[in-house]
Amino acid sequence: MSADMEGIKVLLLVLCLIGLSEANTSPTINGVVFNVCEDAPKDAYVFTIKATDDEGDPLTYSLTQPNDQYFSVESNTGRVSVLMTLDREASNVMELGVIVSDIVNESRGTLTIILSEANDNRPIFQSSTYDIQIAENTPVGTTLFRASATDADTSTGGVVKYSIDEVTPNAGSSLFSILPTTGEVTLTGPLNYTSLSTFYRLKINATDGGGKCFYDTINYLSSIAFSFITIQDVPDLDPRFIGIPYVGTVKENSPLNTAVLKVTALDQDTGVNDAIIYSIEESTAEGLFTISGKDGTISVLSYIDREAIGDTVTLTVKATESNANIHEVQATATAKVLINIEDVNDSGPKFYKCVDGRNCVEESHFTGEVDEHWLGSISINMTVRDLDKIADTILTLEGKDKAVFSVQPSSTTSDSVVQLQVKEPQNLDFEEKQQMVLQIIATDRGNPTFQSTATVTINIKDTNDNSPKFPQELYKLNIAENSAVGTELDTITADDPDTMDQGNLTYRLLPDSILPYFDVQPRTGKVYVKNSTLLDREVRTLFSATLQASDTDDKPGSTVLEITVTDINDNAPIINRDNYREFVKEDQNLELKIEATDADDSETENSQIVYSIEPSKYSNNFTIDPETGLLRNTGKLDREALDPKLNGMIELNVTASDKGVPSLSTTVPVFIIVEDINDNTPQFKAPSYKFSVKEGEKGAFVGSVQAEDLDQTAEFNRISFSIIEGSFGSFIIRTFADQRGYRGNITVDPDIELDYESARKQFQLQVEAMDLEQKKATVMVTVDVLDVNDERPEFKPTPPVAVKENFTISESVGSFTGQDKDGNHSLVYELESIKCRCNGAVEPCSWFILDSTGEVRLNPEDTVDYEECDQVVIDAQVVDEYTEKGENNSVTTGQMVINIEDINDNAPEFIFSDSVFVVVSESASKGTSVAAVTATDRDSGINRQIDFKVTEVQFRNDNNQTSTMRILFDAVTTQQKDVYVGIIQTSEKLDTSLKGKYLVKVSATDTGDLSTSTILEIFAVDESFRVELAFTKSQSVVEANLNDITRSLTAATKASVEIASIRTDTTEASRVSGNTIIVAYFVYANGTALSFNEVEKMISEPPHSLALIELGLADIGKAPVIEPVTDPVRYILLGMLAGLIVVLAVLTTSLMCTRRNYKRKLKAAKAMNSAAIVTSDNQKSGPVVPGTNKYTMEGANPVLNLNINAAMILDMDEDSSDVDKVSLNSLDSSGYMTNPDKDKLMNIIQEEEEGDRGPSEYIEPLGAALAHRGQKKGSDNHDIGFSNPIFSTTDL
Repeated sequence: MSADMEGIKVLLLVLCLIGLSEANTSPTINGVVFNVCEDAPKDAYVFTIKATDDEGDPLTYSLTQPNDQYFSVESNTGRVSVLMTLDREASNVMELGVIVSDIVNESRGTLTIILSEANDNRPIFQSSTYDIQIAENTPVGTTLFRASATDADTSTGGVVKYSIDEVTPNAGSSLFSILPTTGEVTLTGPLNYTSLSTFYRLKINATDGGGKCFYDTINYLSSIAFSFITIQDVPDLDPRFIGIPYVGTVKENSPLNTAVLKVTALDQDTGVNDAIIYSIEESTAEGLFTISGKDGTISVLSYIDREAIGDTVTLTVKATESNANIHEVQATATAKVLINIEDVNDSGPKFYKCVDGRNCVEESHFTGEVDEHWLGSISINMTVRDLDKIADTILTLEGKDKAVFSVQPSSTTSDSVVQLQVKEPQNLDFEEKQQMVLQIIATDRGNPTFQSTATVTINIKDTNDNSPKFPQELYKLNIAENSAVGTELDTITADDPDTMDQGNLTYRLLPDSILPYFDVQPRTGKVYVKNSTLLDREVRTLFSATLQASDTDDKPGSTVLEITVTDINDNAPIINRDNYREFVKEDQNLELKIEATDADDSETENSQIVYSIEPSKYSNNFTIDPETGLLRNTGKLDREALDPKLNGMIELNVTASDKGVPSLSTTVPVFIIVEDINDNTPQFKAPSYKFSVKEGEKGAFVGSVQAEDLDQTAEFNRISFSIIEGSFGSFIIRTFADQRGYRGNITVDPDIELDYESARKQFQLQVEAMDLEQKKATVMVTVDVLDVNDERPEFKPTPPVAVKENFTISESVGSFTGQDKDGNHSLVYELESIKCRCNGAVEPCSWFILDSTGEVRLNPEDTVDYEECDQVVIDAQVVDEYTEKGENNSVTTGQMVINIEDINDNAPEFIFSDSVFVVVSESASKGTSVAAVTATDRDSGINRQIDFKVTEVQFRNDNNQTSTMRILFDAVTTQQKDVYVGIIQTSEKLDTSLKGKYLVKVSATDTGDLSTSTILEIFAVDESFRVELAFTKSQSVVEANLNDITRSLTAATKASVEIASIRTDTTEASRVSGNTIIVAYFVYANGTALSFNEVEKMISEPPHSLALIELGLADIGKAPVIEPVTDPVRYILLGMLAGLIVVLAVLTTSLMCTRRNYKRKLKAAKAMNSAAIVTSDNQKSGPVVPGTNKYTMEGANPVLNLNINAAMILDMDEDSSDVDKVSLNSLDSSGYMTNPDKDKLMNIIQEEEEGDRGPSEYIEPLGAALAHRGQKKGSDNHDIGFSNPIFSTTDL
């Protein structure tokens, strides 16, 4: 029964629990949509799951599919954080499963997460390069190509703008532009293949519009693409002759086709280089020469006569390009060619007539003139000339009248001017004979003889016997007054029948008194004005003069000139007074007549006058009749409306102008004095006044009231003040003239002492102002009685102030606040000191100034710099200006602390390093660190964070040729305390065959996008310069001593040591002894690398060798030898030959081994009884060569220090076989030498033939046998053995 009851109890308990469970409701998820930034970093909080429970039970949160791998949630708070990187471009909406549980029940839901855009995608160019070729004559403004980039972002982050960051060469920067919105590259300047560059490289930048989401900083991303623009030459330049000037020589009568000289022209368009065609464009003697169109050779074309063409011929040679240029014409160029003609004697004398001694023509008839009865020579313009260069000519006269003349010269050897000389002047009579004819004969006395005859006609001239005569006896002339100098009145000429006077008359004006006004040109008879200012019609209207003409013998003739001066408008109106002054009272009218006259002709408009008023401040208040000049006012005249400084005077400028063209005018000042009348009442300047006065001061000044009477004269505006009510006998007032109006000074009655403790602490005074004509005004004046000030001021606490560096705001950055217990006080602030905390030290400074109001402002002459000082402390004093008793300043000074906040105003600065950076084959793989840069930023906090980036890579080979490469390196930014380090790593495997250096441009950019760049030189060193160093110590020990090893190697070689790798030697012997190999390169700062031999020589010098031996250096190995490429056929043939040799060697060796094996055993048996004891007398010392088994002294052995016979051939006699040598050498290997050939030579030792030299000191029989191996009979050398620490006989 009890068991049944227990079962019932359990059942009831279960039913209760079930009932309670069903009564508990599930939690409710309230929000299902959240916005999350796609750039939210890992572990960043993004939103909180909102859920409620009706019972208020604690809720737990968890995430489930889908997408629970991207987020994590705090189980007890529902705060969701990012677990994996989000990408809006992959999906802009995500669903996230969520479970909310109250322990008893749980609710499942799906959240919708909308990813917000963050600018996380760079613009991607659709093409990696934009290479084009354009002609050099491409028009400016031509669109060359369009660079296009796309950005996967949206909004402003997906808007791409383009720019050209760099043009190479830099001189081409102005030639190209890019449209920022479309990427269209346009030619903006002319190209030139010849004078400018033939190619350009454009660095095009595509930058997106930036964006931000999770972070506050706007993130801009950009990409770079390059365009190589090749300029193609076009035929736009003319050809050019070379070797100018061209001068040649040829004899007259030379055979046809005789070559004279050759000209050469080149096409200046070097990229086109058209063939040149030659031709003769001009010639001073046509048809004499021709030119070869292909090669420019000039040759004789026709018969040459020097006497006909002269001593020289000038050709204009033209060079024409074979193809048309850009203008569809064939370009040409010309050059002058001078050809000298050598003379041959083949001509006789001839007569010539010359003009100006130059232009001569052959002539047989000549004419001369002579005055009758003339005695002297006669010029007949005759020149006798023998065209031959060498001539001998005689001249004679023939004819009826030859006795009257003689010929000069009578003989000549060159070109000569021939004249006739009068011998009988009495026979030259015009009345008897007007003409004589002669013959001049020129005879060449050469062989053969040539003769020429010329006829000369002499005309006899008449003499002067007539006077000049004018056509009229009187000439009437008119001229306008003030005509310009040189103005022509008329041209009057006279006639003279004498032939010698034709055109030879001269003119003059008489009398001399007319010459200041007029004159005449002496040769033409032109009468003109000589002085324009003297021609004034108003002074003189008529002139009379005599015009005289004279012939060549000064025979005169004359006529009369009557000159009338006509009027022009040259007189301005004249006002009859210098100025007008008129008095008029206020409110009265003005009438004033202005009068003027004009001196010009009264019958013309030149003398008609018009009046006007020039615009001025008060000109609109007046008007004037333009015809009569009557001046009136247009409105009421008010003295008070005028500027008091004018003292009632108005100044007008009235102009009188005539109607001439151009019009002339005169201006006169008119002064109108407006007289004052008393039409204004005094007026106080304030509606009421309030003053205060301290108690207990007799005669103390209370305050001033001001009043003004707008009347402008003293008799009407003088004011007197009086207190008419409220004084109670305590105050008096006195009147004083003020700058404007009058002032009434109110003072305490000298016999009265005010008491603050009395009933009257305030007075209401009624003050009256009255002018001399009893016009009055009143005002209320309130006077407060003040208590005496006797409390010192004090400062209120001043909180610290924060100011950003470099700020330039003129407003206050903070202020001191003081207080005073006195009711009446005036606090001013005075500076005590300003101190700055600079680098931990406090020092005076002047960054701020303190106003008397307590406001602290920036000193405009200084700049606040956080990097210089980070805190400013200002101490000030407050003073009560109203203190009457005791001290007026505060007991303690006030202090303000100004903390300077840093801003990003400093760009990163690279730290100089003399390190040498190299790239070797071991570091040419991707991800290998090859260099490092360090930089600092003077800013603080986030502003000093630096990010390194490789922006450009170039390679300069050993021929100093530089080429731009893709970005082969990445920069990894790390921080070491305050210094940022940029580790330069290879981004891909490098080409180890390149020889030269990489020029890597690295930029350091802080968080404010301030950046600085530097260029690293990373030398490419090929593996032929690799050096392997063997150390006897383990790899861990070598790595621990690596700094000491590097310093010792650097000291020995003076070069930078690049450690390529450290490894344990893999040979069996090295594993036993723990040997380590260091692979290194030795490079100087200029990129020069040391070879193996150079390194070996340098580290062998003491004391460097001793230091390296102490560090464990045992050997130095050569770099691997790069085998040259061989001909495959030759290699196969040599291989076959080598195979045959190997077969023969194997057969021979097999036979020899059988015989030698027996002999070796016999020697080993004898070794125990014949081994010699090694003595110290045969030892040879000397410095050791590190890493080798050599001593610097000949014959030394590094193991036994025994003498070695250098004359022996590698320790073998003639009976020793190759097998013996190989066997012995195998025992000599130390195991840590990396070069087998070198090790073989270094470990061979010489041994003597066997002999009985005493008891053996060798422990093992094989050691004694080896010590006596190969010993020569009869040798006096001591026994020599060797010991190898690596192997023992047990090993063998």
